[in-house]
Amino acid sequence: MSNIVAIVGRPNVGKSTFFNRLIQRREAIVDAVSGVTRDRHYGKSDWNGKEFSLIDTGGYVKGSDDVFEAEIDKQVVLAIEEADAIIFMVDVETGVTGMDEDVAKLLRKVTKPVFLVVNKVDNGKRAEDAVEFYSLGLGEYFTVASINGSGTGDLLDALVEALPEQEEEEEEDALPRFAVVGRPNAGKSSFINALIGEERYIVTDIAGTTRDSIDTRYNRFGFEFNLVDTAGIRRKSKVKEDLEFYSVMRSVRAIEHSDVCIIVLDATRGFDGQVQNIFWLAERNRKGIVVLVNKWDLVEKETNSAKEFERQIRREMEPFTDVPIVFISVLNKQRIFKAIETAVEVYKNRSKKIKTSVLNEVMLPIIESYPPPAYKAKFVKIKFITQLPTPQPQFAFFCNLPQYVKDSYKRFLENKLREHFDFNGVPVSVYMRKK
Repeated sequence: MSNIVAIVGRPNVGKSTFFNRLIQRREAIVDAVSGVTRDRHYGKSDWNGKEFSLIDTGGYVKGSDDVFEAEIDKQVVLAIEEADAIIFMVDVETGVTGMDEDVAKLLRKVTKPVFLVVNKVDNGKRAEDAVEFYSLGLGEYFTVASINGSGTGDLLDALVEALPEQEEEEEEDALPRFAVVGRPNAGKSSFINALIGEERYIVTDIAGTTRDSIDTRYNRFGFEFNLVDTAGIRRKSKVKEDLEFYSVMRSVRAIEHSDVCIIVLDATRGFDGQVQNIFWLAERNRKGIVVLVNKWDLVEKETNSAKEFERQIRREMEPFTDVPIVFISVLNKQRIFKAIETAVEVYKNRSKKIKTSVLNEVMLPIIESYPPPAYKAKFVKIKFITQLPTPQPQFAFFCNLPQYVKDSYKRFLENKLREHFDFNGVPVSVYMRKK
């Protein structure tokens, strides 16, 4: 579980550059492995061993200048409601603007930690100019230069210091948690209603561990789990429901709190940008994933259209393509049960533990037949494999020269693990350790 930090401010103050710099910390390494670079507005970051989710609100403001102001106000209000801490970014080159003052006015009332960050301060003269931002009435400020990262260390020290401690999840309720996520109007609410709806076979309604998502205990057909519903949460009069940013904030929280993410997508829209972002976030958080293609009844069918559609989705998912895709129609109650069955399977795969003896018996002969390529005339010898004691599948391969094992070979090992042990729907991590 990690805290959520939102970066707010008017356009062109450098929010995205700053955001990219922060998530680079670990993401760059992860990205190099998966070969994924997408236009994205949220990610994971950590500092001094404290993890947090970071949201760049700048990526969600669309429209002309006159629309901007209203949109930015909306975003700031949302960020204030949803995030655990807020970074308010301003630009030393332009000085204090009317829009900055508007944002500051909203932030002055906030009880959460707010960090005023003056960007583009890369010399002494500019550091002096930054003094005028005291006029925003938010107290002390931090000066940074996103472009080269100067000043970010001090800011991050203060930020992680101020983040609230996350309570550990209570163990007593050890039921699996399934989050139903996806873009607005994909059919999330209808899917949940089709599951629990009219018959209401619910044992209890328990308020979720987050202050906003509602957990529903589901107990039918021999399955028992908690459904984390992001769809039907507190409709806010202040906020237009269709605001993309809003649904993203909700999804981030729900994903963090779940074991398996059930991603509902609208067949008429396909596996588009926002769905890819949600998929990417679930994968980054190492959650189990099931993709439900809803409204399949509305799509014009050719002989092999389901297969073709599925192929297309898997292309977008690369390299993590070992994910179950179920075609459903919530309206006609088609394959709803199959969807839940699949989610339960994925949950079992995610918590699967493989005996060390079995792991070595299966994997060592494969490694012997296809050893890692030699590097600078040095040969890598993998001697022993074990599964790490983590909530999701992670494997350590002990060898003499871990630094010479390339990502492509780690992917080969991951594929072999999948082939032999069925980790369908679950991200698998492979680590090389020094023997």
